[in-house]
Amino acid sequence: MSIKNILSSINFFSSLDDENLELLTNITTINDYKKDYLIHYEKEESNYLLFLLGGLAKAYKIDKHKNEIFLYYIYKNSLISDIEENTLHSFSNVILLEDSQILSIDYKKFKKYFLDKGILYKEFTNEIILKSQQLKSLVNREFVFNSVAKVSMMLDNDLEIFNTLKRAEISLMLHIQPETLSRVLNRFKRDAIISIKNTKVTILDKQSLKLIYEEI
Repeated sequence: MSIKNILSSINFFSSLDDENLELLTNITTINDYKKDYLIHYEKEESNYLLFLLGGLAKAYKIDKHKNEIFLYYIYKNSLISDIEENTLHSFSNVILLEDSQILSIDYKKFKKYFLDKGILYKEFTNEIILKSQQLKSLVNREFVFNSVAKVSMMLDNDLEIFNTLKRAEISLMLHIQPETLSRVLNRFKRDAIISIKNTKVTILDKQSLKLIYEEI
């Protein structure tokens, strides 16, 4: 499939007419990358606006003791780049968790030909708002939520990831003890909010699960 056809199939660019779609195609490249490829480091500047077309990525930071601090996942058809005062300045490290496809756009030309003319401005703003919401969720998870709320939010938002990771990895990500994670899951199971079969979780009562962390 050509770059133009790929762009036209993405919701973010679906409002473009043929002329602008052709213009965008000329400043865009698409590349395939293998799992564990490091897209960028924290505080790194870039000239290219990046979208994850397919695959899965993880944003994380490294603390002063060289421990990894998980931030959030980046799913397909999502913006990878962080915007800071009209520049692309990465807030975190981003690494691919599976083989992925990334769309790369020359940001200076994108800003000149599109954003400065009000084209795709609404869509771009929505992506920035989504990034802000991710950071808000991060703040809640690390500084507001208790262990029950942390687990409920991850189950609600990232069930597929939850079911692919080992319990020890999940505990490390959420900064809770493995025993605590087990107790929380057993509580949800007793309350008929989830079921667990062969370590895989299925949500039975999504509304109740969501209320656990939303009420906090």
